[in-house]
Amino acid sequence: MSKDPHVFETPETLNLADYYLDQRVAEGRGDRIALRLEDRELTYREVQVLSNRFGFALRRLGVRQEERVMIALPDSAEFVGALFGILKIGAVVVMVNPHLKPEEIAALHDYTRARCIVVHESVVANFRQAIDAEDDRWLVVDGPGDTPSSDAPSNDAPSSRTALQTGAGDELETVATHRDDAAFWLFSGGTTGRPKAVVQSHRSFVNTTELYAKQALGYHENDITLSVPKLYFGYATGSNLLFPFSVGASAALFAEHPTPETVFDQIAKHRPTILINVPTLVNRMVNDPTAATQDLSSLRFATSAGEALPVPLYHRWKETFEVELLDGLGTAEMWHIFVSNVPGAVRPGTLGQIIPGFEISVRDDDGQPVADGEVGRLWVRGDSRATCYWQNMDKTQDALRGEWFVGGDLVSRDVDGYVTYCGRSDDVLKVGGKWLVPQEVESCLLRHPAVKECAVVGCEDAEGLMKPYAFVMPKEHSTGLEGALQQFALEQLQAYKHPRRVILLDEFPRTHLGKIDRGKLKTMV
Repeated sequence: MSKDPHVFETPETLNLADYYLDQRVAEGRGDRIALRLEDRELTYREVQVLSNRFGFALRRLGVRQEERVMIALPDSAEFVGALFGILKIGAVVVMVNPHLKPEEIAALHDYTRARCIVVHESVVANFRQAIDAEDDRWLVVDGPGDTPSSDAPSNDAPSSRTALQTGAGDELETVATHRDDAAFWLFSGGTTGRPKAVVQSHRSFVNTTELYAKQALGYHENDITLSVPKLYFGYATGSNLLFPFSVGASAALFAEHPTPETVFDQIAKHRPTILINVPTLVNRMVNDPTAATQDLSSLRFATSAGEALPVPLYHRWKETFEVELLDGLGTAEMWHIFVSNVPGAVRPGTLGQIIPGFEISVRDDDGQPVADGEVGRLWVRGDSRATCYWQNMDKTQDALRGEWFVGGDLVSRDVDGYVTYCGRSDDVLKVGGKWLVPQEVESCLLRHPAVKECAVVGCEDAEGLMKPYAFVMPKEHSTGLEGALQQFALEQLQAYKHPRRVILLDEFPRTHLGKIDRGKLKTMV
């Protein structure tokens, strides 16, 4: 593969804790604000000290280089300290949603064989119920600011106050890991199926940071970032922690569930310059009764990823808040975003263009390139590609082909290089012998004033034929809405594309990453 001039050449010895954190202190930026929390601010030097103490605590618990450590924490200084502490000792970060059910925790723990679990006191009972093994190591975080827990953990599960103060020095030498050593396990489950662990290296994170964050989006030291998705989601780990840390900027963190009210309050409090968002919250924010009165003028731009961004929703956001919204596509297998709209070159309805330093190809089922404008499977390559799917050689060989990652995303590319998302290969439907992309029907329904959120999936009708069914969360329930939405779609689309049924829901089922669980929707018919 010929190297693009934009490609960042990663040094052979590379540790993300040094690249993102230690280097900021070494550059003389130790007194700059790194984290903005509800009740305090932490400088880069203070984050470094916290990370060093976490590293010491994990070593005392027996964690060794290359072993996995699971983080199950809310967004907080302790999450950041634990993450960099794990990396400092050469161990591997495994981030999970702290609010998983016990059976989900047990499955992930058995799968990852995590040597240690850093868990918040508020959810430790669920983890104790799920994991009952004598050789487990536990580090229980007592709460914001390292306050003692009223329900003291048992002796084999030291509190963070004890573990971070007893014999823990402020200095800890960062292990000199190799750029291709495992740094993170990220979970890729799409919208159906059991999550798969994607093994990612130190090299991948630095490569995307240099190409996407610094060059394409222009992160700089005066930026303040704020994220709707939580830090355990790789999209947020990058955009709201690693990217700002790479340039000496600061990240605003909040532990609460992200509602429109919470996000608006956080914007008013911290006045961020970059908002990391997802279409679900974009939709809820523009529909909030207070939307027209909110001041988002501090934002240079907002980003959107994680699921398709309908064109009507993009325009409503722009009209409501007068802030540019940059849609893009990334995968756990390439760690983060590699196709994106960028400031000054946005084309609504597209994912934007390839980030320089990456390369894509649009191919048919036989692996042959298709012409511009035709739909095909997305192939991508670059120095952010994963090593493997853990314990899944069949999927590794199918998806990681030489330098290329070949996933299930279907796209088209126009003559100007703009990429349009056309769905997942397992979501695209064949109805009456014709192909149907669910996102087209969803975009149509979202233009109806009664629709708050929707998803279209393929279901078999009484004759066993595949038909599009629409699941709709209405702004308010009204008699005859199902029929009205079917008629609306018939008037806007070719007849074979209209939903054969409209099913109204109060809430959508969600995956572990907060995406609509389309697989579960199919079982609700």
